[in-house]
Amino acid sequence: MVDEKPSGASIHEFATWEPVLRLLWAAKAEGSPGALPAPVRVAGRVGRDSWTPSLRRRRPSPGRALQSPDMQDEFDAVERVRSALTEAGVDDVSYAAEIEPTGRTVLRVLDPGPAVEPGIGIPHPGALVLVEGALPEPWRRLPEPTPGARPAPSADPESLERTLRERLPDAIGATEQEITAAEARLGVPLPDELKALYRVTRARWADWAADHAAADRVFEVVRCELVAVDHLHLAEASARHCRWEFAAEEAVFTGPDAPVQGLVGSPGWIVFGGSGGGDQMAVDLTPGPRGHTGQIILLDHEKNIGAELVADSLTDLVLGGERDRERERERDRERDRAGRERREEPPLVARVNRASLRSVQEAAHPALEVLSIGVWDGATFSLAPVIGLPRLRTLTAHAGTLADPLEIAALTGLEFLELAPRDWRVLLDADAVPRNLSAAAITAYGDQDLLPVVDLANEILALHGRPGITRTVLEGDLGSLV
Repeated sequence: MVDEKPSGASIHEFATWEPVLRLLWAAKAEGSPGALPAPVRVAGRVGRDSWTPSLRRRRPSPGRALQSPDMQDEFDAVERVRSALTEAGVDDVSYAAEIEPTGRTVLRVLDPGPAVEPGIGIPHPGALVLVEGALPEPWRRLPEPTPGARPAPSADPESLERTLRERLPDAIGATEQEITAAEARLGVPLPDELKALYRVTRARWADWAADHAAADRVFEVVRCELVAVDHLHLAEASARHCRWEFAAEEAVFTGPDAPVQGLVGSPGWIVFGGSGGGDQMAVDLTPGPRGHTGQIILLDHEKNIGAELVADSLTDLVLGGERDRERERERDRERDRAGRERREEPPLVARVNRASLRSVQEAAHPALEVLSIGVWDGATFSLAPVIGLPRLRTLTAHAGTLADPLEIAALTGLEFLELAPRDWRVLLDADAVPRNLSAAAITAYGDQDLLPVVDLANEILALHGRPGITRTVLEGDLGSLV
């Protein structure tokens, strides 16, 4: 890869990086007795919200905890780089430096560009997005039609509105114009129960005049932290962000008895509230085979796929009272049914490793979507059993687990591939990298040399006509450590 000249931005000035490099050099010297006899190599990453590696902390005196002033040098040094990132409009860069014993330093600043996600905890690149704007298959999945779905018997907009007015007599409701504007913005009509709710309270903070008790009263009555009518939104898949390498290993599944479709998101999930802990509550207009139109679901912020049934209607959520216990029992029965269905069906995601399946043959079946080959001590695996499977779209393989990486060329339906550098090298040298990939990843660990991995990533990106990782070389002198 050709090194580029500095751009003139402060992120490409040696002085910006000098404090970080000096601290890293000193940490290396502290771990080596005497003078360092050879050049020191350091690599890391700095982003707007995090950085690696963390520097060696000063040991506090006995009986005293480590405190912020003990790390101030590191904070100040990193903040200098982060300020330069902000100035340049860049979110994240990696770096690799070689420091001579004399202090003479060559630093390479690596800008991932628009086609590369940052790595997690290491400076190596994350997923390579080979098709602009591409999303993993689960994030493209739309809800299945459920023509027989109807509102639940408990749904009663008139009773809901009447009760809410009794319990919230001072609330300011939305006008019909405001409700119509919300529908126009969302592109879907609001169900009658949701209209009834917002006719009683539009849930604007301005209406509560900074009175938190008044807001809490509304939330207590509605049984969630209500979203203002102006902020109603759809829980579509694009709003549930997930890194490519994780999302590609997910699979959506909706059993025949499921009340909620096992989707990432849906244009029929209207978010109207939250749990207070980051979870979202939505009215579901695209229910599963056993669900009701207008049922209430909860989207767990710690999960990438699916939602949990909370109530069979908004009326039931607000007025349910004694029905809560039965609803909880029904949810338990649904979890049991879903578990049985998943155990009875062949897994859509198969993991072959020391603790799971023991062969690729065991994983192979027509519905297989994701094959992950992990740490393995035995003989290497052939991919022959999964060649020709119609739905296989993701393959990840730990280093040294594949008998013949060139078998990957026969997996014509792959959209995501993650391999170790040696296996990628085999594919690249044979011009056998699948051209239909939407994204790819290189399995790299913290002790692997950063620059060869970056060069490998750029080769893969170039095959698909995508912008590569730029590498700017800076030279300077850190002087003496003493």
